Amino acid sequence: MINKLSQLLNAANISLSDQQKQQLVGYVELLHKWNKAYNLTSVRDPQEMLVRHILDSIVVSPYLQGERFIDVGTGPGLPGIPLAIVRPEAHFTLLDSLGKRVRFLRQVQFALGLGNVEPVQSRVEAFNGEPPFDGVISRAFASLNDMVSWCHHLPAKEGRFYALKGQRPDDEIAALPPQFRVTEVVALKVPELEGERHLVTIQSV
Repeated sequence: MINKLSQLLNAANISLSDQQKQQLVGYVELLHKWNKAYNLTSVRDPQEMLVRHILDSIVVSPYLQGERFIDVGTGPGLPGIPLAIVRPEAHFTLLDSLGKRVRFLRQVQFALGLGNVEPVQSRVEAFNGEPPFDGVISRAFASLNDMVSWCHHLPAKEGRFYALKGQRPDDEIAALPPQFRVTEVVALKVPELEGERHLVTIQSV
């Protein structure tokens, strides 16, 4: 697993410490183990998880600005856990409404010694989000419109929304309310992943 991860990181031009690699592999092992009982992800093969969960999450790291982030609808911790491992100086709140997912996240936090994550069980619209966040991140979440309307209370004044998408969502971008503007759309390269990946960054005007 470490060898495979190292190959993928090299292909993506990402350099991590041995400890970070161990933590990422440890997370995949926990995900694989708990998946049998908790059904956390449809991806069953740990090698495939390295591509579709780990690399797919951490390729966005260079585009994130700030220190405090919230991953809304984090599920089993994606992209929040991999990002927290590669950005130990930043803090990640991992928000999900399902208790079993949050229990899994607490186990990951404990097993991997991640002091920079905080799993929270809540619906996003009920979460007070104080102090506000530098970045609101979502992966495979609702439409951009739903994201900004449900999460509008979470970013700081200069904060940003980061939406991880597949194909470039031009229809969703066009449908955004006028008080929000897209500041960047980045085509992401994920080694060994089929299909397109884009990061859409949004700010309130």
